[in-house]
Amino acid sequence: MDDRSVIAKNIKLLREANNFTQDNVATFLGTKRSAYANYESGLRDIPLSVMEKLSDLFGCELYDLYDENSEAVKRIITTSFRADDLTKEDIEQIANFKKLVKNYLIMEKLSGK
Repeated sequence: MDDRSVIAKNIKLLREANNFTQDNVATFLGTKRSAYANYESGLRDIPLSVMEKLSDLFGCELYDLYDENSEAVKRIITTSFRADDLTKEDIEQIANFKKLVKNYLIMEKLSGK
């Protein structure tokens, strides 16, 4: 499977696990739903800046979005928030929290703990 297909599969899985709509994610990214739908279907390359925002939103490292291993993706899903009727501000707060946790875990890994 090529990178674009792997990323598309993973971001769809992660979006659904978090109970986000395509509109929620597109709004968070500052793009149209149709553009995000093209990322998720693998029809369009995702810019690095968008990939970084997605990794923050889903609480994973950027390279995790390229992972074909379903077990690795399942590990990411354990940090999923499940809520309905999320506002743009709600999603931004979730992404900020997950980014904080992600960075903490990276620092722990680098310190050898």
